[in-house]
Amino acid sequence: MSVKLSPSTLLSSSPPLPHAYYSPPLLSMSILRRLAPNHLTTHLRHHHRRRLATAAAAVRQDTSIWTQAPLCEIEPAAESLFHVSIDVSDSPDLAASHTRAGQYLQLRVPDVEKPSFLAIASPPSYAAEKGAFEFLVKSIAGSTAELLCGLKKGDVVELSQASGRGFEIDQIEPAEKYPIVLIFATGSGISPIRSLIESGFSADKRSDVRLYYGARNLKRMAYQDRFKDWESSGVKIVPVLSQPDGRWTGESGYVQAAFAKAKQIYSPTGTGAVLCGQKQMTESKTVVHGEEIDWVEWPERVCSYELKEQDY
Repeated sequence: MSVKLSPSTLLSSSPPLPHAYYSPPLLSMSILRRLAPNHLTTHLRHHHRRRLATAAAAVRQDTSIWTQAPLCEIEPAAESLFHVSIDVSDSPDLAASHTRAGQYLQLRVPDVEKPSFLAIASPPSYAAEKGAFEFLVKSIAGSTAELLCGLKKGDVVELSQASGRGFEIDQIEPAEKYPIVLIFATGSGISPIRSLIESGFSADKRSDVRLYYGARNLKRMAYQDRFKDWESSGVKIVPVLSQPDGRWTGESGYVQAAFAKAKQIYSPTGTGAVLCGQKQMTESKTVVHGEEIDWVEWPERVCSYELKEQDY
């Protein structure tokens, strides 16, 4: 899954990655104020120019500081997905660079110059407590991520420091003012969402926090073993399968459709949304109060990730 940050009015963030494997996010992960359509067009054009300039600068020079670190765990997390844990206990500056959920870093494997951009799946406190970064990586043929998934415990990789502003959750605080938070993730887009949920954002103090999590089928849905803990923290999990088998009785189709079918009718005031999914998801429309709307322009606060590779 790759993710790129795209400006919108929902809680969305975007760094590119194949199941936690990103191509470089060129915009910050932020929660944006609602924009009128004409202002949004100007905003998008401005960021398009800035993204081109950023990309050109990245080609001219790699200024990343690289730190060697060994793999301490690598194992299947779901079909085509791998849980990867990297030991950063001997690199306190690297560990301390992860300060907010939604940040990412670059990773290089031996003898390969081109890095992968990976969303950090573990919460920021994990590096200090356990001395490791955790990732959810999709193995894509011919990619650096595939090479990473083929390594073994003890193999050494190189990491850059964590980058990006991450999810600016302070934009939907206090919880009393934003009692509703809707989270949408597909495929490996669950990686930064795990970091967000486990970092904590006062979900238990809000009236309705729900995660619509989409995957092709249950075999491709990572972190099912964490659902119970997430729900105990105040986040209701709504699994959505696009190609379920005949035994599935839950939501099917796509996450935006599952949201549209929900009986609750939300007001944009006091509602925040977090998106991490395909371009089709962020550009789709839904119906609220009988009116078709662009759902990424509806909530009062939005932060979104756009996945660049189809894994859903």
